[in-house]
Amino acid sequence: RVHLVESGGGSVQAGDSLKLSCVVSGYTEDNCVGWFRQAPGKEREAVAAIVTQGRRTYYPDSVRGRFTISMDNTKNTLYLQMTSLKPEDTAMYYCAADCVGAVSGSWWYVRSSETTSWGQGTQVTVSS
Repeated sequence: RVHLVESGGGSVQAGDSLKLSCVVSGYTEDNCVGWFRQAPGKEREAVAAIVTQGRRTYYPDSVRGRFTISMDNTKNTLYLQMTSLKPEDTAMYYCAADCVGAVSGSWWYVRSSETTSWGQGTQVTVSS
């Protein structure tokens, strides 16, 4: 069974940095791991992912250049380094295992699937 435990959320000022961690256990498929976020009234969206096949990383335009995803396989820990945080980054952040890459026209993106496992979430609040 996949088990994901996030940590590192908090309340920061705009422009600050924050690093989220997620201990991943039980995920043997090694297809896709990533970070999603969900703000009140909005859909959950992927903000960073590592897709094993082809070793691609994904970032939407909203965070590209500010967020960096990494995986330490020796510690089974997934990280999300967030810099230059903005108030619009305020959301609950979730670690995910078994996300999927998808294509819409010429646009490649990452989304969740029926088999995606989720952590409990960690709140990130950015004030202006």
